[in-house]
Amino acid sequence: MNKSVNIIGAGLVGSLVSIYLAKRGYKINIYERRADMRKTTLSAGKSINLALSDRGWSGLEGVGIAEEIKKIAIPMYGRFLHNKDGSKGFQPYGKNNQAIYSVSRAEINMRLMDLAEQQENVKIYFDERCTQIDRATLNSYFENNNTKKITQSKSDLIFGADGAFAASRLNMQLASDRFEYNQHYISAGYKELIIPPGKDGSFLLEKNALHIWPRGSFMMIALPNLDGNFTCTLFLPFEGEKSFANLKTKEQIKTFFETEFSDAVPLMPTLIDDFMNNPASSLVTVKCFPWTFDNKIGLIGDAAHAIVPFFGQGMNCGFEDCVVLNELIDKHKEDWTKIFPEYETLRKPDGDAIADLAISNFIEMRDKTADKTFLLQKKIEARFNEKYPDKWIPLYSMVTYSPHIRYSTAKKEGERQQSIMDKIMAIPGIENKWDSEEVEKEILKFI
Repeated sequence: MNKSVNIIGAGLVGSLVSIYLAKRGYKINIYERRADMRKTTLSAGKSINLALSDRGWSGLEGVGIAEEIKKIAIPMYGRFLHNKDGSKGFQPYGKNNQAIYSVSRAEINMRLMDLAEQQENVKIYFDERCTQIDRATLNSYFENNNTKKITQSKSDLIFGADGAFAASRLNMQLASDRFEYNQHYISAGYKELIIPPGKDGSFLLEKNALHIWPRGSFMMIALPNLDGNFTCTLFLPFEGEKSFANLKTKEQIKTFFETEFSDAVPLMPTLIDDFMNNPASSLVTVKCFPWTFDNKIGLIGDAAHAIVPFFGQGMNCGFEDCVVLNELIDKHKEDWTKIFPEYETLRKPDGDAIADLAISNFIEMRDKTADKTFLLQKKIEARFNEKYPDKWIPLYSMVTYSPHIRYSTAKKEGERQQSIMDKIMAIPGIENKWDSEEVEKEILKFI
């Protein structure tokens, strides 16, 4: 192939899709609004550690770079709960040591950019802000942040991979009739904090777990990093009794954390400064349609389907976009008049489904992980899955460990399973006979 491709955005998905296309011989130019993060000091407080799971690994394996990324990933085998009363508990994610992997957003992005630039037909231009995409001519226009010079670049194909607030998507929205666009902010925002390493770089919490402090209307999580620290993220409403609005002074912050997260405070020596210096950022879901235009322009990753981070699937979903796109290129033998329509038809329902699942998982992590009824339901489901793996796969496992199951299918099946479990949990005395044959037969009735 000698087709040229302009990719807007050198983030995770833009970098990965460039590798997929470059390996097929396409000539790739990537234009990134930000400076090259490999050459600048990264500002603190704007990142949530990411959780790589099977769909994401499939995307990396598809171009042979999974082993390279594994070097910067830490396996997490379950949730480690820190309850307010001081009790703790571990909830495994799957079985047979199934894990999700903690990676620093910056680290994996820098590694992916390195791997993209190793392809001789990929070139990344930094500090270039997309100002216009001309649908008719396929000319893209960029303004340099430093010189203010405008560059024009013509290509055969264009991919918008520039994130939740994509300039590429906005350009398509303004240039298209009947473009559907919806964005929804949840009432909570997030703030990044840190638990530094102990002596000699030791981990001060269990290394191979995702730590959660569930507190009903809010929560804090912590994910491990290679250097021994944990990236902590506080998810808290912007307004209300317990909210960012009511945490302005050092004394208010200190009292709040000592009351709500007493076991974490001794591990966070820079807590007050971090809280006051790091921004509180919002969390948005974006749904739009169409994702492709004229069979020559496509949206991919967060530009097509930004989601909140509570199922750990934003990056994984974007990487799966690349997998599906690659399969369709094979299927349709480089015929983009067939590739783009089928890509959109397949991925749009899945993008919407994981967006909805991510919102509901926020409620699960925040409210239910410490709830006895919820935990009992999970035990019943795990036991039934153990005995009848062909009849019941828990929703979390379908999403996280079953890349052959589409997100949209997992969502429908999860809703069906929940309707069954609502009936099972209503059985009188269920807490005393949850592992009985009677309950097992009752579940089988509905399947």
